[in-house]
Amino acid sequence: MTDAQTPPKLAPGTLRVIPLGGLGDVGRNMTAFEIDGQIALVDCGVLFPEDHHPGVDLILPALDYLDDRLDDIVALVLTHGHEDHIGAVPYLLKRRNDIPVYGSKLTLAFVAGKLREHRIREFTLDAVEEGEILEIGNFDFEFLAVNHSIPDALAVAIRTKAGLVLHTGDFKMDQLPLDGRITDLRGFARLGDEGVDLFMADSTNAEVPGFTTPEKDVVPAIERVFDAAKGKLIVACFASHVHRVQQVLDMAVKHDRKVVYVGRSMVRNMATARDLGYLHVPAGTLIELKEIDRYPVDKVVIVSTGSQGEPMAALSRIANREHPVIEVGKGDTVLLASSLIPGNENSVYRVINGLTRLGANVVHKGNALVHVSGHASAGELLYCYNILRPRNAMPIHGEVRHLVANGKLAEQTGVPSERVIVAGDGDVIDLKAGIAKKVGSIDASYIFVDGSTVGDISESIMDRRILGEEGFISVITVVDLHNRRIVSGPEIQARGIAEGDSVFEDVRTRTADALTTAMRDGVDDAYRLQQVTRRTVGQWASKSLRRRPMIVPVVVTT
Repeated sequence: MTDAQTPPKLAPGTLRVIPLGGLGDVGRNMTAFEIDGQIALVDCGVLFPEDHHPGVDLILPALDYLDDRLDDIVALVLTHGHEDHIGAVPYLLKRRNDIPVYGSKLTLAFVAGKLREHRIREFTLDAVEEGEILEIGNFDFEFLAVNHSIPDALAVAIRTKAGLVLHTGDFKMDQLPLDGRITDLRGFARLGDEGVDLFMADSTNAEVPGFTTPEKDVVPAIERVFDAAKGKLIVACFASHVHRVQQVLDMAVKHDRKVVYVGRSMVRNMATARDLGYLHVPAGTLIELKEIDRYPVDKVVIVSTGSQGEPMAALSRIANREHPVIEVGKGDTVLLASSLIPGNENSVYRVINGLTRLGANVVHKGNALVHVSGHASAGELLYCYNILRPRNAMPIHGEVRHLVANGKLAEQTGVPSERVIVAGDGDVIDLKAGIAKKVGSIDASYIFVDGSTVGDISESIMDRRILGEEGFISVITVVDLHNRRIVSGPEIQARGIAEGDSVFEDVRTRTADALTTAMRDGVDDAYRLQQVTRRTVGQWASKSLRRRPMIVPVVVTT
């Protein structure tokens, strides 16, 4: 995002569109629509941190922009139940818990579970269905079915006196979807005949030519994995990918394997999907994790979280030999049934290397057709532009290269280049009389979440509230990976902790011992050693200091 440029006062009858996240990153999707003093929000998701975000658990959209306007919000509309579209809802409702939230039945069920986890007990969730039209304040919302990698996804058409906007959410045009629910192209065409003033289309696959591979094409590859697996079999995927889990369940039944879910979000989401009828589980298929030792290893399939290499997810803990129940070794198979989210490559390959080092056969999208995208490729986007014939186009959801590629597709189908707005987070776009244009920008900086603490990049990741309340500890260690020994350190520096330097002698010894043990056990990369450091120091601080300081471990390898 460029430096903020104060936008002009919003004129009556003009629709203002402000992306608060999702433009430039694959995640934290959220857009604010404002007209005549009322604000409607579409999506409220999170972005997962990368290696250069130490100590950060989640990254939120620019919710601070809404702090002075909370009473003006008339609706939050959710397009589907993926974390990058719903994960920040609790953080918004903690600011005002009576904002009406609209979405499909499955989406809202996932949201309700998250709100309960955050101890938000009073909230308003209103389920909507495809084809439904709602009039809410100065906005009319029409919901259209779209196909995605999760059931019950919706596009939303927003009608105001300034014009008609179509926001696709995440979508693709699979013509033979597993659940039989296709994207409502007849509805898109009808909106095109009505006149779409602004088309906001998913850009994630805009660089990919042709059409996205159908979900059904994954089945043969998954079956080959089941056929070849003679030992333990672990399948890792998104905790909300109901379709993929259904495929695994069906294959497990065919191969006489029991299924166990691993990972809190996987257990919760699949139970929800089953209760609502979106997931069909044959009787006697599921077992509890505590029952796993009762069955031969070749009679169980483990469905796990952690396909993106998240450090605390089940698969990473298994790869690091830190899971309390599950171990992998020679003869075992791990299937990563998901795509790589841009930015997660290092984390995912770190997990793949860790599993391979333990002797497992790792099957992933790079070496087998075990996952297909949930996003429309260039051919599908061209099709949509042609049937909609929008007056203006504003690509959404993707990195800059994806947005630019989507904008070029719009131009190829006849949208004038001056009417194609490749915006960034915080850009302010006004729509009036069929013309959309950028008029300024607001600060849409990252908001970091570290545990239960929310911080702003303007005060750095080491937020002053953390320093004041819990403290900050940095740990620097130089190691020789070849000889598996510590060269220097651990050197510990602390802020916001009043105890003298001598209090850290114990944790220095503990950390050094933990790092040496990890290296002798085969840990041979700095990232995993940093995780060992963080865990050791965190446990010590919790027990000895009764604090949860921010811990920034640095491991330098020689």
